[in-house]
Amino acid sequence: FNAKNYYDAHEYFEEMWIEHKLEDRLFIQALIQLSVAYFHISNSNKNGAIGLFKKTLSKLNKYVNQTKLIININDVIKSAEVSYESVIKINDISTFNWSLAPVLQIENEK
Repeated sequence: FNAKNYYDAHEYFEEMWIEHKLEDRLFIQALIQLSVAYFHISNSNKNGAIGLFKKTLSKLNKYVNQTKLIININDVIKSAEVSYESVIKINDISTFNWSLAPVLQIENEK
């Protein structure tokens, strides 16, 4: 995900979601959808990106201020929201500012 290989990230998260019994599958599903939202941007699919950001943010917002997650979810949510707003506003999705995309960082690695 952090290397901006969003299709591969989606595949990795999807494998986790399908093959493992995880405590919080909704969170992993949100990461899958977030990866696909950025993948849509890379393929100039503005409508697809907007739709996936909406789905992702509705899931991620359930985790605001959660401390049990190993990543800083509030930073991820904020980056996803700013990315979503940017995609809505820009006419040419190829001009998307990739620095808006979040970095998934394990809390103790900061």
